[in-house]
Amino acid sequence: MDSVSDPISSCSSEHQKIYHQWFNVADSDGDGRITGNDAIDFFATSKLSRSELKQVWAIADSKKQGFLGFKEFITAMQVVSLAQMGHELTAHLLKKNVDTTTLEPPIMEGLDDLIARGRKIHHITRGNETNHQQLPASINSFSSRSNKKQETPMIVTSVIDGLKRLYNEKLKPLEIAYQFNDFASPLMTNSDFDAKPMVMLLGQYSTGKTTFIKHLLKCSYPGSHIGPEPTTDRFIVVMSGPDERSIPGNTIAVHSEMPFTSLTTFGGAFLSKFQCSQMPHHLLENITLVDTPGVLSGEKQRTQRSYDFTGVISWFAEKCDLILLLFDPHKLDISDEFKRVISSLRGNDDKIRVVLNKADQVDTQQLMRVYGALMWSLGKVLNTPEVVRVYIGSFNNDESVNEGVVGFRGKELFEKEQDDLLVDLMDIPKKACDRRINEFVKRARAAKIHAYIISQLKKEMPAVMGKSKAQQRLIDNLEDVFAKVQRDNHLAAGDFPDVNHFKEILNNYNIDKFEKLKPKLIQAVDDMVGYDIPNLLNNFRNPYG
Repeated sequence: MDSVSDPISSCSSEHQKIYHQWFNVADSDGDGRITGNDAIDFFATSKLSRSELKQVWAIADSKKQGFLGFKEFITAMQVVSLAQMGHELTAHLLKKNVDTTTLEPPIMEGLDDLIARGRKIHHITRGNETNHQQLPASINSFSSRSNKKQETPMIVTSVIDGLKRLYNEKLKPLEIAYQFNDFASPLMTNSDFDAKPMVMLLGQYSTGKTTFIKHLLKCSYPGSHIGPEPTTDRFIVVMSGPDERSIPGNTIAVHSEMPFTSLTTFGGAFLSKFQCSQMPHHLLENITLVDTPGVLSGEKQRTQRSYDFTGVISWFAEKCDLILLLFDPHKLDISDEFKRVISSLRGNDDKIRVVLNKADQVDTQQLMRVYGALMWSLGKVLNTPEVVRVYIGSFNNDESVNEGVVGFRGKELFEKEQDDLLVDLMDIPKKACDRRINEFVKRARAAKIHAYIISQLKKEMPAVMGKSKAQQRLIDNLEDVFAKVQRDNHLAAGDFPDVNHFKEILNNYNIDKFEKLKPKLIQAVDDMVGYDIPNLLNNFRNPYG
C-alpha cells in the first residue's frame, strides 16, 4: 500500500505538469474522472497491445471504481512507461523495487497534436438537442425493464455514483414507505457511499487495540492513551485530515460530509463518548480505523454504560469492511458483555478476523494450548460452520520479539502472520467497491423482506373492531407471520431479521397505520437487483476485458 498510495509524490513537479495536461485531454467531461471510453482512445496512443492495456487498467483501477482519478492516472502512466521498457505487467509491478521518482513519462504518439489543437478525445454536447443514445456506454442510462416510457437517463461516471442514483430512485422510496430505517438501518446518505473503507477493532480492555493502531501508523494519533487499565473509554475514529486534531462527537455527527450523521439516534450520552482523530497519513488516505472502548469483564461489566453499547457496535459493524477481534493470551475468557458484542455482529460474519495479540508473552508449548482454548471459546460464540481466521503475533511498535520465550521459530511464525494480516488490510481498498455492491444488494433484500412483513401485518389487522387484541396477537405470534411471508414469497430464511429485536421495536408502533403492499415499489427493487446493477457493473468493467 505504501508504494502506490500516493503516486503524485512519486514523480517530479515537471512530470506532474505533463500528467495534468494529459489528464485534461483524456477527461472528456472535465469532471476529474477518466472513464473506460475515454481511456480506449487515449491509451491507444501508447501503442501497447490490447492485452497489455487490459493489465494497465487493472493495475491502475485496483479499487474497481470504473474510472481513473488523477492519482490512478499517474499510476497508469507509470505502468505504461514500464511496459514500454519491457517490464512484465503484474499486479505487484510498482512494488518490485521500481524507482518511480526517476521514471520518465511514456511515449504517447500523436498526443502532442491533440494538445496543440486543444481537442478533446470525446466531445459530448450538453445542450437540449443532446442525443442520449450516442453517449458512451460508461455514462449512458440504464433503466428497468418494467418502465415502458423512456425517462431522463441516469448519467453516472462511476459505480458508486450509479449506486447512489439507484438508492435514491428505487430503494429509498421502499424504505421510507415501510419505515425500514426505524427497524433495521438508518436511511443512507451520499457520504455513506463516498466514505473510505473502515476497519473496527474490538476486544476486552488491555488486549492491545490502541497499540495495534499505533503499530499500523508507526506513530501515535491524537487522543490515544495506552495503559494496563481500561484507557480507551470512547469510540475513536482515526481518519485522514490536513493536520492533527481531535473533533468532538457532537460536531462529527452533524457534519454532512462524514458518514456518522445517523449516530445521533444513540443520544448525547454516546456522542460525549465519541470522537474523531484526524491526522495526515498515507495509510489513512485509503482506510479509516475505529478504536473502541475495551469490553468489560468480571465485576466491571455489571456497571451499565450510559448508552446502547452493543447497538453502536452493530451500527459500526454494518458500515465496516473488516472487524478485528483482539485477544490476549492471558484473557481468553469471553465475558457476558463480549458475548453480547459478538452476537451483535450477526450478519457480518464474513468481515470478522481474530487476532491473538501479545503472543510473545508465552512459550511455544503454551501458545499451542492458548490457540486451542481460543478456538474452543470462539466456537461457542461464533455460530458459523466455517473456521474463523486467526492471526497470531505481537503487534506493537517494538520490532523485537521476545525470542527467549517463543524461540526463533516462533519469531518466524509471527512475522509470517503479521505479513498475512497486513496483506489482508492492504486489500481492503481494492475490495471496497465490491464490498459496497455486496452490502447494497444485501440491504435491498432486507428492505424487500421488511416490506413484505410490514404489509402482511397490516393485512392481518381487522377492519373495525378488536384492533388492540389483534395487534398483540400478531406480535406474540410474529414467528408465524415470518414463516407465512417466507413461504408465500419464496424467500430465504437466513435473510429475515431477528424476530425478538423486531418484536421489541414493533411494540412501539400501531400496526393499523402501516402501508399495504405496493407491488410497484417491490418491482422497482427487483428490477434494480436483476437488471440495473448488472448493467451498471457491465458499463464500468475493464474497457479492455
